[in-house]
This record gives sequence, structure tokens and C-alpha cells, in this order.
Amino acid sequence: MSASPSPTTTLDRDGSVDDLPSVAAAPGAAQGDSRISPRAHARHIGALVRRNLLWIRQDPESMFDAVLMPVVFTLLFVYVFGGSIGQSLGGGQQEYVQYVVPGLMAMMGMNIATAVGTGFNQDFQSGVMDRFRTLPIGQGSVLFAKIVVELMRMLVATTILMVVGVLVGFDIENWPGLFAAVGLATLFGSALMWIFLVLGVTMKSAQSVQAMGFLVLMPLQFGSSIFSPTGTMPGWLQNFTDYNPLSSLADAARGLMVGGPVTHDLWVTLGWTAGLTLVMAPIAIHKFRTKN
Repeated sequence: MSASPSPTTTLDRDGSVDDLPSVAAAPGAAQGDSRISPRAHARHIGALVRRNLLWIRQDPESMFDAVLMPVVFTLLFVYVFGGSIGQSLGGGQQEYVQYVVPGLMAMMGMNIATAVGTGFNQDFQSGVMDRFRTLPIGQGSVLFAKIVVELMRMLVATTILMVVGVLVGFDIENWPGLFAAVGLATLFGSALMWIFLVLGVTMKSAQSVQAMGFLVLMPLQFGSSIFSPTGTMPGWLQNFTDYNPLSSLADAARGLMVGGPVTHDLWVTLGWTAGLTLVMAPIAIHKFRTKN
């Protein structure tokens, strides 16, 4: 009887780490997820998370978007638009800070999700994913590990956002609500990541994923209540913002953090989160398994 494969314990050039089986089967011969125990799935996800974290440590520039984006957007919108939009809110710049910071929290997940797709596509182009797909590991483990690491990056970006927000005058009126808003934004961000994982698998280049992400990102962000109230927008655009999940997330975060209606927007956001995950996660896993 042949011995079972022993796990590798070294970091390879492509970033793979220990706890993954060291022998590879023929392409397409990886075990089906249903034949792998939940404990093995968790071990594979943990090993792949470590692989991605080690890769970030080797390439710290990959954290620039998570570190700098909240700083740039907060300062830009507060000091460029804060005075004029703040007056429409019945106050000034301080009033706008209370409005825009929770909205920017909703935006973090969208921007980080775009990076998931481009990074995933680059891994395919470099051949890393081909190697993973030939290993006897759960195929979904690769995608779940990617999402876990990107959620960590999202939490880093959100923390920096809150620090900068406090420095420019944001008043946290409800600390439990703050943590609830972060959790809600994290859940919704994970759902968005499945969409961009599908794009990362199906599109031919990282530039194509980035371009598609930009086309999706801009209308959803600016056609929402993230940066300004929607009352002065044209009627057709207000109708769009009413169904835009980013508006619901931004309004729910405001209600949780600074006070106001929460229930409707909270349930709408949770509904979008569940729907996107249930639809896009199976598609992403299937595309990953069958990609040539």
C-alpha cells in the first residue's frame, strides 16, 4: 500500500505554503469538494490564507490601495465638497463629515472587491491557479481563502477610514452601532467579491477585469447616497438610487453610527448580500473548476 502524500512545509516561488498536499494529480484530477471533510476544507483554507498573507508581506505595495484610498477619499470629499453639500444638509463641513464617513465605509467593499478580481486573474496568468487545481484539495478552498484575505484588507481600510474620519471631526455617537456597521459592510463586501471572482476567472486579462470593474463601480458609487443626498437628483436617477444596494448600505451605516432609520435599509442590504452570494458563489466555483 502506497503512503499518503505528506504536506509541504516550505514557501515556494509562487507563494504556496504548508498544509497543502505536495503531490499533484493530472490536470482536472483534483478531488471533488463533496469528498473532502469540513475539517480538511478548513485546513486547506487556512494554508491558502497564509500563502496569500506571506505574498502580501513579500509585496507590501499590494496594500497601497487599502491604506491610501480611505485617506485620499476622506480628505478629498470633506475639504472639496464638505462646505457646499454640508449647507444643503442644514449645517456646514462638520455636518457633511457625519454624512460622508459612513457612506465611504460602504464604498470600501466595492473598491476592495475590484482588486479581488484583478489579483485572481493575475494568479491564473502566472500559472499559480493551475497548480492549485491539480492538487487534491477542495476547489472552493482557493476562492474562500482569497475572500478571507481580501476581507482582512477591507478591515484595514475601514480602520484607517475611521481614524482619518475622527481626525477631520467625525463624532462616533454609537460605538455598538459602529461595529454593527462594519460587520454589515464586511458581509456585503464579501458578496461583491464573488462577482469579481467570476470576472477574474472569465475575462482574459487583469486589465479587462479592472476596466469592467470601473464601468460597474462608477455608476453604482456616484448614483447612490454615498457622497450626497439624493433629493436633488433627477427623478429617473432617484429611482436608480432607490434600488442601488450601496445606497441601502450607506443609509444603514449612517443610521447605526449617527442615528436615524435603520430597519428597512438593513434588511435590504442583507437581502442583497444573501442573493448575490447564493447566485454568484456557485458560478464562481464552477467557473474555477472548468476553466481551461
